[in-house]
Amino acid sequence: MRGGVGSTEPQGGGAGFAGAGASAVIFDLWETLIDWDADAAAAMHARIDELTEPGFQQRWYGAPNRYTAPVREVLATVGVPAEAMDDVCAVRSDFVRSCLVPREGAVATLRALRERGYKLGLITVCTEDVELLWPETEFAGLFDAEVFSNSFGVSKPDPRIYRHCCELLGVEPEVAVFVGDGANDELEGARRLGMGAILIHKPGEDPLWPEVREWDGPRVTTVPEVLELLERP
Repeated sequence: MRGGVGSTEPQGGGAGFAGAGASAVIFDLWETLIDWDADAAAAMHARIDELTEPGFQQRWYGAPNRYTAPVREVLATVGVPAEAMDDVCAVRSDFVRSCLVPREGAVATLRALRERGYKLGLITVCTEDVELLWPETEFAGLFDAEVFSNSFGVSKPDPRIYRHCCELLGVEPEVAVFVGDGANDELEGARRLGMGAILIHKPGEDPLWPEVREWDGPRVTTVPEVLELLERP
């Protein structure tokens, strides 16, 4: 496959990669440290249709502020009545909780990076459900800085969300590396600020997003491979 797609070896080189000069590593969440379960998401939306009215998924994805506002506020704007709000939120929480399971090697990699002196950040475009459930997850306490779009009010690739995370970490963007699956133009967004950027996608598969299938920077197919890339000169 082209450009190392499907390879199990980390691909080096490419523009905008800090590599051995990095002192901070900032991770995306969905399809990077955890998986998105499409079947479970469909079941969640079907259950919410039963609690409200058919067509919830279309209404939800049509809400421009779904990742930058409190979840109950967004649910109200897409037609969830007050009497169903608690039940709908419970259904959503059950789904998100089931997804917030680290990919194989993710927790061990984060711990290894901290042991090696890297500062760790998280930037995720997400609903409020993720932030509310975060303390229950295995990720709690592993990051030096966590930026959730729902509470920050800005999503990737807005440069403010990257700068904010770097400021929380106490580093300049030029010594930070961002790792993500490429959604929301996040990799180029990191590069535009001077950060390094690493694409992650599943082994044996093309990247999820067509715009990064010809990615010219480094790529990995598992989280632990990030350690190997950062060790390279």
